[in-house]
Amino acid sequence: MTKRYFLIAMTAVLVAACCKAPQVSEEEAASPVDTMLLKNFCPKVVDNVPVTYVKRAKFDIIDMHSHDYVANAEEIAQWCKNMDEVGVLNTAIMHCSWIGRPFEEVVELYAPYKDRFRFWCCFDYSDMSPEGIEEACALLERYHNELGAVGVGELGDKGEGDTYARPVEGKDIHIDDPRIKPLIAKAGELKMPISIHIAEPYWMYLPMDNMNDGLLNAVNWHVDTTNCYGYDKLMETFENAVRENPGTIFIACHYLNMNHDLPRLGAMLDKYPNMYIDISARVAESAHTPRTTRDFLIKYQDRVLFGTDNGMDTEMYRNIFRVLETNDEHFYMPESAYHWSLSGFGLPDEVLKKIYHDNAERILTQYK
Repeated sequence: MTKRYFLIAMTAVLVAACCKAPQVSEEEAASPVDTMLLKNFCPKVVDNVPVTYVKRAKFDIIDMHSHDYVANAEEIAQWCKNMDEVGVLNTAIMHCSWIGRPFEEVVELYAPYKDRFRFWCCFDYSDMSPEGIEEACALLERYHNELGAVGVGELGDKGEGDTYARPVEGKDIHIDDPRIKPLIAKAGELKMPISIHIAEPYWMYLPMDNMNDGLLNAVNWHVDTTNCYGYDKLMETFENAVRENPGTIFIACHYLNMNHDLPRLGAMLDKYPNMYIDISARVAESAHTPRTTRDFLIKYQDRVLFGTDNGMDTEMYRNIFRVLETNDEHFYMPESAYHWSLSGFGLPDEVLKKIYHDNAERILTQYK
């Protein structure tokens, strides 16, 4: 190669080196989709679609699922004001061990506002002998006759037994346990419906991986079934109890945690006339399938009860009203821990009135 051609070649190499893109790390080269955490996904809706603010429910409401969230009488008074503002006539105070206050104290605290609240007590599992169960039946009767308990609940079995019970947990005591059949029968005799939380949403039991549709919420509520009942076994215990106690009303909280399989839930309602459901604390789990859920609620409009289970803030109530009453679509709720958007059901007035009020009133008057 001549000196002239050598200089030309070297010049070309230098020019190429100067024009070469600077080296960047793999992380710097990745797009936001590659690096953003799913938990930080917080989309802003840009669609020009209707946004409806439902200040007050279309019909008066009986809230069949709430708890003793207050610290004192002043907070109860504020709760009543909030209820007046959104259209809630009265609210069920479910008595659970995680609240901490004995049932007698709950009734005493709310006494000045007793027309606005209805009290639900728990079974006493302190002594599981036949004699102990007999005493528990007598206590249930006293709670009903002397302290005004209208129902039993919220019982709660997420695999280990009724861990919501009071004054002691019902570990390894499931709702179909033959030892508590006299208690269930006594509740039926006293016309006290039993409200029970069975299992959790289905995706809490699935692998915590990229195929889990409800991962954002499921990862925080994952259920380890290594040493306890799994989802289907819990459903079996519930169905056993409903079938074997036809004289007792059972209210399955939270759509029986069967939002993912409403045909299965509907089949159970078809089979057992003593079974009802409440819709509490499952807005996000239901409003991402609005057409399917709407059809279900219309079909089973006589067996569905309104409930909240999420405190006493006015906006909490209004978020639920928006889902039940409007045709709004593709919106998000701050408290929803899922990644999906929600849409309203736009339920007919006659269905709303039953879910909001009439079904609960029928149970509480017919069975009290």
